[in-house]
Amino acid sequence: MSSDNGQGAGAGGVPPEQLALIRESVRRARTPRAKPRTWRGAAPAKERPVARVLVNKGVLHLDRYFDYAVPEELDEQAQPGVRVRVRFGAGRHHVREGRREGGGLVDGFLVERVAESDYSGPLAALAQVVSTEPVLSEELLGLARAVADRYAGSLADVLQLAVPPRNGRAEGKPSPEPLPAPPAPEPGSWGRYAQGVAFLEALATGASPRAVWNALPGPEWADELARAVAATLASGRGALVVVPDGRTVARVDAALTAVLGTGQHAVLTAEAGPEKRYREWLAVRRGSVRAVVGTRAAMFAPVRDLGLVAIWDDGDGSHSEQHAPQPHAREVLLLRAAHTKSAFLLGSWSCTVEAAQLVDSGWALPLVADREQIRRAAPLVRTVGDADLARDEAARTARLPTLGWQVVRDALQHGPVLVQVPRRGYVPRLSCTQCRAPARCRHCAGPLEAAQDAGPLRCAWCGWDETAWHCPECGGFGLRARIVGARRTAEELGRAFPAVPVRTSGREHVLDTVPAAPALVVSTPGAEPVAEGGYAAALLLDGWAMLGRPDLRAGEDALRRWIGAAALVRDQGAGGTVVVVAEPTLRPVQALVRWDPVGHAARELAERAELGFPPVSRMAAVSGTPEALASFLAGTELPPDAEVLGPVPLPVTGPGPSRRPGAPPPGEHWERALIRVPPGRGAALASALKAAQAARMARGGAEPVRIRIDPPDIG
Repeated sequence: MSSDNGQGAGAGGVPPEQLALIRESVRRARTPRAKPRTWRGAAPAKERPVARVLVNKGVLHLDRYFDYAVPEELDEQAQPGVRVRVRFGAGRHHVREGRREGGGLVDGFLVERVAESDYSGPLAALAQVVSTEPVLSEELLGLARAVADRYAGSLADVLQLAVPPRNGRAEGKPSPEPLPAPPAPEPGSWGRYAQGVAFLEALATGASPRAVWNALPGPEWADELARAVAATLASGRGALVVVPDGRTVARVDAALTAVLGTGQHAVLTAEAGPEKRYREWLAVRRGSVRAVVGTRAAMFAPVRDLGLVAIWDDGDGSHSEQHAPQPHAREVLLLRAAHTKSAFLLGSWSCTVEAAQLVDSGWALPLVADREQIRRAAPLVRTVGDADLARDEAARTARLPTLGWQVVRDALQHGPVLVQVPRRGYVPRLSCTQCRAPARCRHCAGPLEAAQDAGPLRCAWCGWDETAWHCPECGGFGLRARIVGARRTAEELGRAFPAVPVRTSGREHVLDTVPAAPALVVSTPGAEPVAEGGYAAALLLDGWAMLGRPDLRAGEDALRRWIGAAALVRDQGAGGTVVVVAEPTLRPVQALVRWDPVGHAARELAERAELGFPPVSRMAAVSGTPEALASFLAGTELPPDAEVLGPVPLPVTGPGPSRRPGAPPPGEHWERALIRVPPGRGAALASALKAAQAARMARGGAEPVRIRIDPPDIG
């Protein structure tokens, strides 16, 4: 050992006493991580030192603004509309140097700055301004509040749907410069409609027409929708289009690009990644683009100078949001049109009862083609009823009617053939065996269902036991319920045409397009791919499985799905033929044969008005355990003209990820009550239910009760 080493030098020749000093300095530097600032003793902002914040708690009894002090250092950043973080939940005893401290950090939005607070005690300070990007405008806030009130929900929950999560990388990039407004487009195929050209001219001149558009069959609807958007942009205003799914978004996106060119519109869908979605959303908010197309995630898109809101196929279940408070895109766009005084366009091949009500009330005008145009554009529709099936030997053995087999065989020589089969899980409701009229309750006109223990019939709405039912239409006493397997039907079709390729489109794998070559395309409703040049024919099987569903909208929805498939078939002049296997005397089947969805919806509306059904009346569904539901109903001050139907037991949900949103927890026995009010009382009903739910949540410890305004499936 050398003399130097003998002195105990450390690593690198550093004396040990110096190493000790280094260790001590490092030890002193390792202070605990600083907590978010409490701004203890900080001077308040000189002007408007109080910030009103919407705290992202999402519970009804906290559905209000909370006041916070604005430190002088955050004065420039803390502007209305920005995201902030605040401390929430501190009591009055956590006060130091005039500032309330404690509580947990939660996110929120700064709504406004004021000079004084209505709260008399000390205020907590804003902990942090997360971003200086003003994402919450006054217009968007007003819309979100209207939606929350209509659906008995909280403002924070609605803003969770309206404002996408922040992405720092997307926020840091500038949006492109806005392009000049395009010229007014040519009418194109809008000339096929009686008022189509006038509608486009009104949009281009800055007017705000409101229309319910019954589109002609064929692929032209996407181009027509794009031209309506172009006419709105030509007037210097913005446009918003909401469609059911990503496949439809792609078609409208391509049509907008063809009409407007690139860079004039944005695409907003929930399927896009967080960065791309937020980047597109910011481009819309900043005014870089003034046209938007997307799924229901786009219904709150912050379009500048909104001049047109449009929705396609409003009867599709995808338009109904599954997260609280579960708003429907159609109703949100109706509120936007009313608040911004913009034009409104509801388009579909079919027609919902809600659309018919808009026309019947005079709020919107019909935008339809004359009968001659409809006959030229629609395919030939033929029916196969029960009497035909009973006489048909082929139908009894192969479950394929002879007429359908002949049409498919001839059409396969000219192109692909679409075969629509109901998806699994369709459970028919009861109906008369003679006239097929649905069996309804004498007490509330709800649908009757058979008990599992072979007991008396029971109403699915009010729970009334029916022991002596007879059909009010024909006087019959027999009831019918038929369940038809869709998968086996598809297998039989494949065996009937062994030399033809069979393609399937459904839940597991949805096709977007198919080539024009001959093929059998077996699809569930709503998953039909588009064929190049159109289908040569379509076969709509097992109509009873859709018409007999235990739902108020069974007939309307069956017609919508049939027309959606038939609209993909070539017109009658080109040989297009549709065969529907359903009783030809039924109202939805007759509407399909005549291609008259508007007339069907008008008759449905008149019938529902007579029976007090939605949408003429407003309805809410309240569900929970029997004890919780009874306690909730007893403590709710309902409007005096409200009618409570039920409660009735809900099916017990099994375990697994396929549980429907809002369904009871697995294994629990829940009940549901329906509350119905006359027209014009929907706001009072929503307010009463919201107040009762807020009081229940404020007490704490109570079992959950779920509320849904305007439930889409009420039986």
